[in-house]
Amino acid sequence: MANKIIYWVLTALVAFIFVGSAIGKFTANPEALKMGASFGLNAQAFTTLGIIEIVAAILFVIPRTGVLGTLLLAAYMGGAIATHLEHGLPFVAQCIIQAFIWIVAVYRFPELRSRISGK
Repeated sequence: MANKIIYWVLTALVAFIFVGSAIGKFTANPEALKMGASFGLNAQAFTTLGIIEIVAAILFVIPRTGVLGTLLLAAYMGGAIATHLEHGLPFVAQCIIQAFIWIVAVYRFPELRSRISGK
């Protein structure tokens, strides 16, 4: 029972990170748009990124598509890390989120754990 609770709490935390970020993009938060503009993104591109975040988070939450969601979220965060590096901005937070995604995924999906460990 405790494993199930941990499983869903960790899953919800990952989803919360990305849904919260997507909401900031959908609501045209002036601060978020300003940051996006500094990366060369217009409002439409920002909305598209929000849709990608929502879809990947939903796929991550659903157990049957969770591994696919993991890969999509990891790829998204890889892009965020690369973008921050390109613009000379701090990228530690993105690396921590990336690591958290993988820690949760390895905990949730035994098949992923066995693939990574080679067993």
